[in-house]
Amino acid sequence: MKHIALYIHIPFCARKCAYCDFTSFPGKTHLIPAYLDQLEAEMRASAGRWGELAADTVFLGGGTPSLLTGGQMKRLMDGVRRWFTVAADAEITSEANPGTIDAAKLIAFREAGINRLSLGVQSFDDGLLRVLGRIHTAREAEDAVRTAADAGFTNLSVDLMYALPGQTMDQWLSTVETAMALPVRHISCYSLIVEEGTPMKAMAEASPACLPDEETAVVMQHEAARLLRARGFSRYEISNYALPGFESRHNLVYWRRGDYLGLGCAAHSLMDGERFSNTASLDEYLAGVRAYESEKLTARDVYEETVMLGLRTREGVPASILPAAALEKLTRAGLIAVNDDRAAVTEAGADVLNAVILALM
Repeated sequence: MKHIALYIHIPFCARKCAYCDFTSFPGKTHLIPAYLDQLEAEMRASAGRWGELAADTVFLGGGTPSLLTGGQMKRLMDGVRRWFTVAADAEITSEANPGTIDAAKLIAFREAGINRLSLGVQSFDDGLLRVLGRIHTAREAEDAVRTAADAGFTNLSVDLMYALPGQTMDQWLSTVETAMALPVRHISCYSLIVEEGTPMKAMAEASPACLPDEETAVVMQHEAARLLRARGFSRYEISNYALPGFESRHNLVYWRRGDYLGLGCAAHSLMDGERFSNTASLDEYLAGVRAYESEKLTARDVYEETVMLGLRTREGVPASILPAAALEKLTRAGLIAVNDDRAAVTEAGADVLNAVILALM
């Protein structure tokens, strides 16, 4: 039996955030029942294509999976168990928007089998939340975390963002401090990426000075890392920090290039050395179209992905796969450290990760 990580994309959201370029569709929650029908059909087809698959992790991403009702979540997870062998100790994560959950829904999610919740908080500053186009307030975000803990979630994660328009260092560090004071075990800290075609891109073009410069963004990351380290959160990936034993098992599969199967509109997969993805059109997906785009990876593709993904993590990559001359140069420069044939970036190397990766290509 092949062991995989299972990803399910829920592309519905209450409102599109100003920075978001993910495949998500606001105002279409009435289509969720039909979408669940198609997910079940895709699960059935996947079982026919791959045979029996063991899901060691399940991750519901979006969009906003927490727009599902408790009953809809139960239906979805019942289908997962019908078509996949879900490990007894599987990590089963749902992303959640603090503005879309309450105690009753969270209890229903727990009963459906969700045992890890990843809350998209982004900031505990109301002004910055408005700039980002979030639908929740800082107080609602704090309340959501506590409500999730009261509902029985012991594995809680929050996403935070820095280098936001007009964000000060004090605002950023206050957000990190607030997160650490809550019952969370995992914190993701992402620098804002201004994507083409988003309202955030138009804002940045109209007022370039509103965004912190690159040097300031690096200092923001360093200061957050310092605070998190002091509270026992270990930086196990370039943007992710966890208390011992609470690293995201699902995301580690991605960074280690393990096999994962993506279901749903615009979902991506890596199975047996082949990458493939579903149509990003919601209408097509609901009509039963999958329109797989596939690519069989070459040895060079595998090497490049291994380096690009593996060097994001604390564990790094096997030193033996790296070109000796480039590795020696990067080690002398203090950008990579080698221990027991594992090469990993240092803190200085993490600051210039793209340059380190380029040097190893």
